[in-house]
Amino acid sequence: MIRSVRRLAGTTAVCVALGAALAACGSAQAPQAGRPAPARPAPAAKPPTLPAGPGGAAPVFFHGPRTRGKTVALTFDADMTADQGPRAAAGEHFDNPALIETLRRLKVPATIFMTGRWADQYPEQAHSLGGDPQFEVANHSFSHYAFTDDCYGLPTVSAANMKSDVQRAHTALLRAGVPHPMPYFRFPGGCYDQQALRAVGKLGVTAVQWDVVSGDAFATDADAVTKQVLDGVKPGSVVVMHCTRSAAPTTDEVVRTVVPQLRKQGYRFVKVSELIGETPGHR
Repeated sequence: MIRSVRRLAGTTAVCVALGAALAACGSAQAPQAGRPAPARPAPAAKPPTLPAGPGGAAPVFFHGPRTRGKTVALTFDADMTADQGPRAAAGEHFDNPALIETLRRLKVPATIFMTGRWADQYPEQAHSLGGDPQFEVANHSFSHYAFTDDCYGLPTVSAANMKSDVQRAHTALLRAGVPHPMPYFRFPGGCYDQQALRAVGKLGVTAVQWDVVSGDAFATDADAVTKQVLDGVKPGSVVVMHCTRSAAPTTDEVVRTVVPQLRKQGYRFVKVSELIGETPGHR
């Protein structure tokens, strides 16, 4: 979860969405008893990515072109850390169905960055999002532990386990019924360094950051969050928000206000993949 504006600083599993390195990640687990296997339609085309950086480091995407029209991508982090199961069992809500329903009602495409732990907790919702062409689902790690030290108090993933944590999340998404996770990765807390970029770069992903911090995490003033978004959006912007009721309770209200106002300003809502596809040098 992002806490402040500072974050701008044998098998037949289909694993190609995370690049060739995941092609050998193994098959997803069998569906739960009594639950039919989800349909897995073939993707229309290979999603656009950016070329790797020096030494195979994952490329980092912040926003789309500023000169290709008034487009904006709303992104939502479905956060749940590996150790929050007891809190969920006690009744804490790490999902936000009302927000997803608002996006559907307003016909707003969006990119959901989902942790594997969240997918395990809410497989029906993950399946629904993964099968809805209005949305695209991407990887947000399994554990939501930080990939650097000193990242908003999050526990950390060791360098040796970074790659496997991302692979484990990919498997969890497939298991929940997300047929084609996008080859994009968002670092927990938005925290990364060169070591982390090299680790996830082995999986062929594009790391997706943002240029607009909504400030919805732990916010209680929807008007303040709305203003921050509206003041920050520019053509090609990527807005980071959250779809976690307990930690971002105002987000649904914010979206209901922000969307019509941005549309009045001439903005068109798109997924991250469209912005990356408009970026020079994409592949």
